[in-house]
Amino acid sequence: MDELVPPRKADISYETEQPVRYETDGPVAWIVMDRPKYNNAQNSQMTYALDDAFQRAVNDDAIKVIVLAGEGKHFSAGHDIGTPGRDVAQTFERRLLWADHVNKPAAEMLYTREQEVYLGMCRRWRDAPKPTIAAVQGACVAGGLMLAWVCDLIVATEDAFFQDPVVRMGIPGVEYFAHAFELPPRVAKEFLLLGERMSAERAEQFGMVNRIVTREALKQDVQAMALKLAAQPRLGLWLTKQAVNHVEELRGKRTAMDAQYHMHHFAHAQGDLTTGNPLGGQDAKSMVAANKKQAGES
Repeated sequence: MDELVPPRKADISYETEQPVRYETDGPVAWIVMDRPKYNNAQNSQMTYALDDAFQRAVNDDAIKVIVLAGEGKHFSAGHDIGTPGRDVAQTFERRLLWADHVNKPAAEMLYTREQEVYLGMCRRWRDAPKPTIAAVQGACVAGGLMLAWVCDLIVATEDAFFQDPVVRMGIPGVEYFAHAFELPPRVAKEFLLLGERMSAERAEQFGMVNRIVTREALKQDVQAMALKLAAQPRLGLWLTKQAVNHVEELRGKRTAMDAQYHMHHFAHAQGDLTTGNPLGGQDAKSMVAANKKQAGES
């Protein structure tokens, strides 16, 4: 589907009305992406549900720590580029000071939409005053990276892998461009240019992952970590988080993302002009096939 041509509402078929579960376990809120049929691909329905869940956790003083998790085999396969629930051109109640995107022409549509749904919301969640933990199993691909990277800590299973293969689309990485902050610059270039999977073990070596656990122990170990955090003073946690985030900003994280965001949308426009598709002629099936071939899977 061409993202620049708004679909009719009848073209969208959600498999669930609740793509995100909100659960509490003592002082810990678990925000669980719940589209396992589609490996937790992120459509707008899910993104706005995630925002609701983060806001709910922040508003509840009984909640001290927030965990972001994904139901099923994989944490997240990234942005929804091919399910029946792909809702790129649908209107939602906007949360940031951006205009609606659905009545905007050509490249302005995606540029406007992604300011809120991708870059804006990720920054909003990253700045939540409570500590956050990403519990990652299986695939954490492209848009999935953005969700894990906004969290303060990442706990990954032994079989988890990280990947941003969108250079195949002619795009220089996903919108929340934290690659060269999560990884050394030369490793970030390898990660992007080759688009290969990075194992949890290798990611831990670079500090992108805090701990590696078994899949069976993931929930239990993350809950135990969250309870240790919850025992710390609330304001101390918030101030410490702000202090470290400020160091990243002094290193240019926000300005780097702003610069890459324009490159990202130049690439979308170029793809649309040259292939009639802002994803450079790629779709969900072609990307999955290429990823499996690259990984040696059948």
